[in-house]
Amino acid sequence: MLKSLTILLAFQALGELLSFALFPSIPGPVLGLIALLVFFFIKGGVPADIQSTANVFTANLGLLFVPAAVGVVVFWPVLAEFGLVILMTLLVSVVVTLVGTAWLLDKLAARFMPGEVSEGGKNE
Repeated sequence: MLKSLTILLAFQALGELLSFALFPSIPGPVLGLIALLVFFFIKGGVPADIQSTANVFTANLGLLFVPAAVGVVVFWPVLAEFGLVILMTLLVSVVVTLVGTAWLLDKLAARFMPGEVSEGGKNE
C-alpha cells in the first residue's frame, strides 16, 4: 500500500508541477489525474496494488466530510444569523449564472452557427 500511495502522490506532485510551470489555469490535481490516466493506458490497466489503495480511499470517503460538518457546528451562530442572506445570495448567483450562460451560448450559437439557430433560439 505504501508503494501505491507513493505513486498516487507522485502523480499529484507531477500535476502540481505541470500546473505551476506550464498550465497555470488548470488545477494541479486535475493534471495529475490526467497523467495517471495516461500511465494506466500505457500499463494496460490499473495495477492491483493501486486498485486496492483506491478502494480503501473510496470506502473511507465519508471522513472527508467531517471537517465540513465541524465547520457548520463551529459557525452555527453565524449561519443562524446570516443563513437566509447566504441562501438568497446563493440562489441569486445561481440564477444569474444560468441566465448569463444561456444568453452567452445563444449569442455564440447565433454567431458561429448562423444557419442552425434562428432568432429566439428555435431551429429553422
